[in-house]
Amino acid sequence: MKFVEYGNPEGKTVIYFHGAPGSPQECSVFDSYAKENNLNVVCYDRFAINSSIKNQTYYQKLASIIIDKANDNQVDLIGFSIGCHAAIETSLYLQGRVRNIHLISSAAPLDAEDFLDGMAGKMVFLMAIKHPTMFTLLSYWQALLANLLPSILFKMLFSSAAGKDKELSKTKEFRRYATPLLTHCFNINVKGYIREINQYVTPWKESVLKCNTSTHLWHGTNDNWSPITMANYFKTTVPAYTSLETMQGLSHYTCLYAAAPQICRQLAKA
Repeated sequence: MKFVEYGNPEGKTVIYFHGAPGSPQECSVFDSYAKENNLNVVCYDRFAINSSIKNQTYYQKLASIIIDKANDNQVDLIGFSIGCHAAIETSLYLQGRVRNIHLISSAAPLDAEDFLDGMAGKMVFLMAIKHPTMFTLLSYWQALLANLLPSILFKMLFSSAAGKDKELSKTKEFRRYATPLLTHCFNINVKGYIREINQYVTPWKESVLKCNTSTHLWHGTNDNWSPITMANYFKTTVPAYTSLETMQGLSHYTCLYAAAPQICRQLAKA
């Protein structure tokens, strides 16, 4: 299975679950910090997995791939945004092999509380729930934009940016970082993206109640893609030890940028 590695190839193994939309290169923000802290951050191209593999079979496959990579050693998991869902589900098939789970800008199960009204992606998620065919058509339209007019797709998706993300999205550096993530996700792996969203909007709060791994939450107070209420939900619901670091004024990607060095320092000591 395709994957990318950042940091030190001989360092402690950390598995990163990218967001949706997103791609493995998303975790490049960890590279320099991972090198400083002797970590090997690995991110698999989840959307490239055959789209016919769904539900728990999908997470079982991810777990088996991680087990092979870890070579009987324990690993740490990092999830970003909707990737937090995949990280939690996969961890349930890695019993005894995961030291810690770090969730950044965590997207909580929609069946747990009434989160949708506070989410910028409300209409997309409602479409996936109530009108899946329309959601599929929307995703293929976004794939067409990713191929022909990626800058337009970027502007559309980040038009709802809030907090510090609004400033970040206007920088050339972030555009150079984020645009290839969107192109890779929609243009190349749109079927995998569709599967990821469909599974996210399917009830999964019971999986949170089964999470028995120490969990650390990193969340921006101004996040309107994954509202802070989602982090509060995880903090009070995950049965294992759970910490929450609220990051004032930050939103979705600015939280990822700010959390990366702190997480690497914590993992080096774990």
